[in-house]
Amino acid sequence: MAASSLRSVNPTLSRTTLASPTISPPFQSPFLRFPPTSTASFNLKPLVTTRSSPSFVTRSSAAAASPQERKTFHGLCYVVGDNIDTDQIIPAEFLTLVPSNPDEYSKLGSHALTGLPASYENRFVEPGETKTRYSIVIGGENFGCGSSREHAPVCLGAAGAKAVVAQSYARIFFRNAVATGEVYPLDAEVRVCEECRTGDVATVELREGGESVLVNHTTGKEYRLKAIGDAGPVIDAGGIFAYARKAGMIPSAAA
Repeated sequence: MAASSLRSVNPTLSRTTLASPTISPPFQSPFLRFPPTSTASFNLKPLVTTRSSPSFVTRSSAAAASPQERKTFHGLCYVVGDNIDTDQIIPAEFLTLVPSNPDEYSKLGSHALTGLPASYENRFVEPGETKTRYSIVIGGENFGCGSSREHAPVCLGAAGAKAVVAQSYARIFFRNAVATGEVYPLDAEVRVCEECRTGDVATVELREGGESVLVNHTTGKEYRLKAIGDAGPVIDAGGIFAYARKAGMIPSAAA
């Protein structure tokens, strides 16, 4: 009945046109190359080789750890509060620095968290230095809110931070941290920022299966962290583009 009604409005419509609508071919991105047998679903697995790892590893060697082995970041904590925005993490005046330039990457690190108010007596990076003494940043709720600048996680990684442990994150900061592979954004189940102090000695232990913890050696307390999930292998690889190249999703840089 619907077809006859349409023909009564427009008699030029043929029965064939109504019965056989044109179906557009599926979209294929010119930037992604998939093998002929691949599907749209990817099983994100750590792109690592099995080898013994030292007790404490840095981000660069973390990718070499086996999924069954513990990844550990050990050092001093730098504690901040709630709603730490991207202007506090890296002020806008430094956004002209290009992270892909090694010299400017180091400069980004020297300006990490310089936008914090004067109430923070300890500087994250001492004046004149490019690296921080603090390996672990601990925050409260909504860490990384504000603009979408990817320089925020990049400057923390450039300064030498390995992980951020916060009660919650702004979504764009979390995504940028994973996409750049600079720092591990880890969720705490309690307000660790109220139980730790800047300068406390701590260890973050990551393990497949969600057995992630933050150990504060200064106070002797241990805190469970939420599993990083499929974001872990991307950070291990050094970011989304490095992961995609290793997985064959996009051509390698040399291709």
